Amino acid sequence: MSRIHFNEDIQPLSSFRAGAASFIRQINETRRPIIITQRGKGVAVVIDVSEYEAMQEKIELLEEVQKAEAQLSAGLGVSNSNARLQVLTSIKN
Repeated sequence: MSRIHFNEDIQPLSSFRAGAASFIRQINETRRPIIITQRGKGVAVVIDVSEYEAMQEKIELLEEVQKAEAQLSAGLGVSNSNARLQVLTSIKN
């Protein structure tokens, strides 16, 4: 995802309503999200679907890494040599 351009990507809700199609086109072309404000505060982010899916995949990967680190900290890890032996044994069978 590209960095936000504050002068283009932060829009009041009224402007977004009036020009929704052009803002969607801008999101698809620039791959930058639009931040929608209401009464001067951010209330929503509109993002390209493929960018959202990529973010979800990254989050899932980070959750798996965090889970693995917790398992290692709890002593549930397997040494490299033991893991290699297990893989080689399973391949032979």
